[in-house]
Amino acid sequence: MKKVFFTPLVIVLFTAHYLVLLVSTQVHDYHDALSKSILFFEGQRSGKLPPNQRLTWRADSAVGDGSDAGVDLSGGYYDAGDNVKFGFPMAFTTTMLAWSLIEFGNSMPLDEHENAAVALRWATDYLLKTISHPGKIFVQVGDPLKDHNCWERPEDMDTARTVYTVSEEKPGSDIAGETAAALAASSMFFRSVDNEYSEMLSYKMPSGFRDELLWGAAWLRRASQNDSFLSYIQDNGKTLGADDNINEFGWDNKHAGLNVLVSKEFLEAQVYSLESYKASADSFMCTLVPESSSSHIRYTPGGLIYKPGGSNMQHVTSIAFLLLSYANYLAKTSQFVNCGSVSVGPASLRLQAKKQVDYLLGDNPMKMSYMVGYGERYPLRVHHRGSSLPSKFSHPEFIACKEGTIYYNSSNPNPNLLIGAVVGGPGEDDVYEDDRADFRKSEPTTYINAPLGGRMGTIGEDELARWEKTEGGVAAGIPGAGGGSGEERILVSVRLRPLNSIEISRNDPADWECINNTTIIHRNGVNDRSMPPSAYTFGEYCFHWLDFS
Repeated sequence: MKKVFFTPLVIVLFTAHYLVLLVSTQVHDYHDALSKSILFFEGQRSGKLPPNQRLTWRADSAVGDGSDAGVDLSGGYYDAGDNVKFGFPMAFTTTMLAWSLIEFGNSMPLDEHENAAVALRWATDYLLKTISHPGKIFVQVGDPLKDHNCWERPEDMDTARTVYTVSEEKPGSDIAGETAAALAASSMFFRSVDNEYSEMLSYKMPSGFRDELLWGAAWLRRASQNDSFLSYIQDNGKTLGADDNINEFGWDNKHAGLNVLVSKEFLEAQVYSLESYKASADSFMCTLVPESSSSHIRYTPGGLIYKPGGSNMQHVTSIAFLLLSYANYLAKTSQFVNCGSVSVGPASLRLQAKKQVDYLLGDNPMKMSYMVGYGERYPLRVHHRGSSLPSKFSHPEFIACKEGTIYYNSSNPNPNLLIGAVVGGPGEDDVYEDDRADFRKSEPTTYINAPLGGRMGTIGEDELARWEKTEGGVAAGIPGAGGGSGEERILVSVRLRPLNSIEISRNDPADWECINNTTIIHRNGVNDRSMPPSAYTFGEYCFHWLDFS
């Protein structure tokens, strides 16, 4: 059996349904990036940390949150580099973690799937506490003005832990709708993992607020298939601005994400009353395709999606997520997007997403990764209190509010590596100074990372389509399939199998089996056992070949 040789320019990318090989300017280890992006959430944990905490420079913090209000609000996440727990972005983070797992979880390695589920549950356990009192939602813990006036570790935090609430008398429809969306999306994911917990999330969804926001209603519809939510979405889209074509998606603006989410039901279930959502989703996608005649979203000279205001990577990761999700919906229903003179298919959308992910990981004018700990060069002076101050283990003494200023002003790298943190990123000129004080560029957030979890490096149906077209013929341009010198082969079939249905021996990857007595190739090399017919696989995908040289 001939061995397969991989050139440095060939990279392997995973999606929930496809394996593709694409040419990139550098080889990225997407599994490593995925692992680190999930690990980041452990650095943001609030409350009592579990024994298996992997970022060991962190310690217990804010364990008494909520006590002044007579409620247990310990746990959850600090959403950024400060020590306040903001409910709105935390709920959005939860929704996006769940959506990532729902759409792309089957493509994740089993260990990272489990880690992502743990990260999600850390968030949902906290959200359940925020709705523990009927008719009220606890939406924030901590005084942002007092907190931002200090530079201290969360473990030392001595600023006021003021509790803020919304209620039917003092409404906050945005946070209520996002909390409902987060619990609905999470309940969908946990059905296959912990059905009892899933049912508890469904049962605990806040009531009295559900009709306040299309985003919440859309997730409640998808999770429950309840027609009352479908009717609300149908009847209120225009009134609540679903067709405004605002080309944004983030914790404070759901327009684009709403349209993509609802379009799934239009495309796959043929609910034609939702056509306006699909039209708006198409319009948004066209703004992201340079070849289209639509007015385009702004890009930096290096090719990064750019929106003014700071923390730009939140737009990059969330929009890339929408590109990939919509590409999947289109591919499943054999649909395209009409962008004037250009017809845009799933492959094009995936390619746009890939460019954004690769920029983030190092394919950029600065030649650096914007994920801490990934690659050879990455941000070292992250705007993050816990990371920039000595840990409790290396400096047990209390560091008071203003005593941390010396560390804030220091030009030294952060002493604690916040692995997986994605910073706000470069400016419109592609320049990044690695300046701790420039929080717009150097501060990480949970809502930057959350959309990354399920789709790190996921791109492209075009190569798979080319393989399918070559079935029975020469499969040129695929490793071991072309290039002359006796290397020509015929592609017999491409066979897919969900990752979680494979029996895996973690102790000896060489013993992993695929389908019907076939040989498996991993990224680290070739299994040298000969099993006819010659077959190669990456993860759950098997490629069967016949030699004709």
